[in-house]
Amino acid sequence: MDEGSVNVESRTSSQDKRWTIMAALLGTNTAFMLFQGIEQERNPTAIREVALTIIAAALPFQSIYFLVYTFLLEHESELSEARKIRLHYASALCQIIAYGSLVGVAMMWYNISSSVGIFFVLSTGLAIILIRSVMSPVVTESSVEPSL
Repeated sequence: MDEGSVNVESRTSSQDKRWTIMAALLGTNTAFMLFQGIEQERNPTAIREVALTIIAAALPFQSIYFLVYTFLLEHESELSEARKIRLHYASALCQIIAYGSLVGVAMMWYNISSSVGIFFVLSTGLAIILIRSVMSPVVTESSVEPSL
């Protein structure tokens, strides 16, 4: 294998991980909308209404993420570099908004039980810090240019 194919495989693996995370988040949010929406009709509460609103606002961005991802995979060789950058920016923005839906999920858990809600928020924060610290780009000796 040449170096280019390794980079493509590595990048694709990273994209597949994002795809999987977004799919899980979309499934979670859809389930919350369904079941908590039914409960909201039976027993309305203000906090559940706000949480459902946050989740509902994020759902279209989660769907658009999948459209952008698929479009990039199908047409990457045909796109200009400027258009690829715009599409990657749109993808990142959709991911951020989708992750923002976790605020609605946390509110839902807090509505069910304040202890569960508080610990969900704390553990989510710690998990994000952990993953951001260990998933930073890996710099290998071969990728570092020698300074003369």
